[in-house]
Amino acid sequence: MPVTRDQILGELQRLTLPDGGNLVSRDMIRALTIDAGQVRYVIEAPDPATARKMEAIRAASEELVAALPGVTRVAAALTAHEERAAPPPPPQSAPPSLKMGGHPKPTTTAMRPEGVKHIIAIGSGKGGVGKSTVSSNLAVALAAKGKKVGLLDADIYGPSQPRMMGCDKRPASPDGEHIEALHAHGVTMMSIGNMLDEGKAVVWRGPMLMGAMQQLLTQVQWGELDVLLIDLPPGTGDVQLTLGQRSSLDGAIVVSTPQDVALLDARKAIDMFQTLKVPLFGMIENMSSFICPECGHEAHPFGHGGVAAEAQKLGVPLLGSLPLDLETRLAGDSGRPVALEGGVQARAYHALADRLIEAGLV
Repeated sequence: MPVTRDQILGELQRLTLPDGGNLVSRDMIRALTIDAGQVRYVIEAPDPATARKMEAIRAASEELVAALPGVTRVAAALTAHEERAAPPPPPQSAPPSLKMGGHPKPTTTAMRPEGVKHIIAIGSGKGGVGKSTVSSNLAVALAAKGKKVGLLDADIYGPSQPRMMGCDKRPASPDGEHIEALHAHGVTMMSIGNMLDEGKAVVWRGPMLMGAMQQLLTQVQWGELDVLLIDLPPGTGDVQLTLGQRSSLDGAIVVSTPQDVALLDARKAIDMFQTLKVPLFGMIENMSSFICPECGHEAHPFGHGGVAAEAQKLGVPLLGSLPLDLETRLAGDSGRPVALEGGVQARAYHALADRLIEAGLV
């Protein structure tokens, strides 16, 4: 018989914590899912200090659950409710001495890194629709398919990829001019968030913004890539305009939630790409549905089908409909994108990656 949620929680209750109680009584188990014998859950510690001491408990919990009849695979992630601990000290190589955010140097050449076969911008027209989550998970899914993938966080004012990709260290710059790219989960990445102190506000005008973007594109050593995904900031401002005009974008993907207020801004993003003559590869409907982990009921808190209807009207593909779920949020906060694991959410991102590959877009 298939393993049940109660059986799994019963096994997890057997693990006594050093300061009393167990994982269940202390309400540390999150996003427990069972999918054809594959069990996944998150252990959410109350703070980073506690989380650092719980690796042995996480491993022991996997062993207990794996021993249950009907369980074929167990994956437990460990995260903390509060902010993560400070990153480890940077490597001995010198940090960049570049002055990020200066005025761009005059140039007539395109801001396209050498060795990059395809550049795809991922935009939304507005914030809060999960565009950065889609970008990080799509990058990881493409890398799992054997593609050489880069991820550029172009949101200068609100960079989130260092947290979502679990890579918050500073890059090195041996010569003070070129920046060595960072790597996480098989993806080559860079973000202004890796160049500045976490929590420090970026208060720059347009020219400084463009100078930073020029450096991130042309001075980072991206290497040979099949595709560079650019996680755009919200809106249709300076960054989008500069990238659209000077980075030789191969195409764009627009992410939106189904409700009308999100689609209003998504249409503006689409119009911007059309104005800049950037091909629209397709649209993604994020937070399309929510499936209750307790009863399996499917709900549509943001409506359903709005992005599909918009894509059909524009004559572009609907590349995917992605679910809304707690596990995706917890995975992003912990720096391990949900596409790294199995289950419904991961399969949705891997299916999206397959569509892009089959269409020859990456």
